Amino acid sequence: MKLKNSYFFTLREDVRDEDSKSGNLLVKAGFIKKTSAGIYMMLPLGLRVQNKIENIIRKHMNETGAQEVKMPALIASEYYEDSGRLSGFGPSIYKLKDRNNKDMVLGPTHEELFAYGAKSMIRSYKDMPFNLYQFQTKYRDEPRARFGLIRVKEFVMKDAYSFDADEQGLDVSYKKMFDTYKKSFDEMGINYRIVRADTGIMGGLLSEEFQAISEIGEDSIFYCDCGYSSNLEVAALKYIDHSDEEEKELQLVETPEKESIEDVCEFLNIDQKNSVKALLMNVDGEFVVFFIRGDRELNETKVQKLLKANEIGFADDSLIATSNAIPGFTGPIGLNAKIVVDDEVLAMRNFCCGANKHGYHYINANPKDFKYDIHGDIVNVKQGDICPICGKPLKQTKGIEIGNTFKLGTKYAKAMDLHYLNANNKEEDVWMGSYGIGLGRTMAAIVEQNNDDKGIIWPINIAPYHAIILVMSSKDEIQNKLANDLYDQLNSLGIECILDDRNERPGIKFNDADLIGIPYRITVGRGASENIVEIKKRDEEESKNLSVDELIEFLKEKING
Repeated sequence: MKLKNSYFFTLREDVRDEDSKSGNLLVKAGFIKKTSAGIYMMLPLGLRVQNKIENIIRKHMNETGAQEVKMPALIASEYYEDSGRLSGFGPSIYKLKDRNNKDMVLGPTHEELFAYGAKSMIRSYKDMPFNLYQFQTKYRDEPRARFGLIRVKEFVMKDAYSFDADEQGLDVSYKKMFDTYKKSFDEMGINYRIVRADTGIMGGLLSEEFQAISEIGEDSIFYCDCGYSSNLEVAALKYIDHSDEEEKELQLVETPEKESIEDVCEFLNIDQKNSVKALLMNVDGEFVVFFIRGDRELNETKVQKLLKANEIGFADDSLIATSNAIPGFTGPIGLNAKIVVDDEVLAMRNFCCGANKHGYHYINANPKDFKYDIHGDIVNVKQGDICPICGKPLKQTKGIEIGNTFKLGTKYAKAMDLHYLNANNKEEDVWMGSYGIGLGRTMAAIVEQNNDDKGIIWPINIAPYHAIILVMSSKDEIQNKLANDLYDQLNSLGIECILDDRNERPGIKFNDADLIGIPYRITVGRGASENIVEIKKRDEEESKNLSVDELIEFLKEKING
């Protein structure tokens, strides 16, 4: 690409409405351009990067024997009705009608359509296993689009779907895709962790996420040196059991105007770890009170799984009025409401809790003093909690979800009537797996992990071009001839080059080269008359002078080698 007559621009100032480093740099460097919240143009440089990410994934997918297809993005809503997910997606799914008043959606994901497509082939157990994949645009009406390409309304995903006759076959297909994802992200040079995650609206037996480590990541990851790693949503709490401690006598104490657990504990000089707080919630229209340790937070994902609930929110006054609960002073002893207790609370002894009496709390309360309806692990883990595998303290980091693998089981086969005849000529459900990678998120994660105060630093196999040639004087015929000859020769050798032949000051060219992050910068200046050029690697401070022949051999070794 020669910049003089190309679509190329950069911005001199940071972008005001971009709230992530990657979003700011990608817009500023002219890789993408926002058209509205969560929707971006993919400009020439950005598209080259996305295509390289796509080709790495495609290469590893094809090595497994998976076959590429292309499903429509405009889909009749009946497919999602059949699976029960049309209502499950809620307002995040784009709905519309065609001219014949037929209900349609813009595909948020494609499990249903792939299951429908598989029905055309699968008749017998002999027709499996196989794996289909695509690169397709997805549409989701995000309530809060942010962080550039990380949280958007329109994005390209590589999604794949495996089809097997039984669970053992699914295990094999899943492992194959799992390893393929590792190979793909390793080749891209991404620093990532693989974590156990919630299956969410996808459903199924297992979900694992590939999380690119980043300070702006929306997901909290808990891990241990022993190899344990989990998303906050499903991280299991391993607590200290105090059930062998001697129980003290229950006491009612006055706590005037102390409604928060922090104020109560400070007033009574009690560690919050020795207190139990109440959360008054509306669970699918029912009043439910959750009791957890005072310094913990409720994990709504765990609650939804435990109670098989759809919606959870705080209870309003009218719902609270159906019980004897008193906000700020609610406790489990004598409470007339549905009670759900965290498992950790049942292992505590002599704790402080509300007394269901305004201005009063109990101290030295114990599980024997109250009844409950349900118990379970319903809280978030924290850094320093005990690893459920080895018992060492857990560590915490943030991650951007760039890939996800699901063992769907037979959920979609049952919904879509996807069956086959086994060896005994009996009908059985097909076992499916689902595997996704977000290309835009992957691009953003790479930028989040590879940048400095000058701009982006692309890994060599992801960069839009391998090298950029800067002509110091566009009016100098010797410099121009050498730069153009070098440009042609390098490109003929498979070394992808940009030639900055613009009539701009050298400082602007240097700044733009750093901003767009091309791995190697070649400067053609005063040494051109002697066939000498300067080369500098983007992530190194030192540069060196080489003859043109030396430069070509150097780049052949570094790039083609």
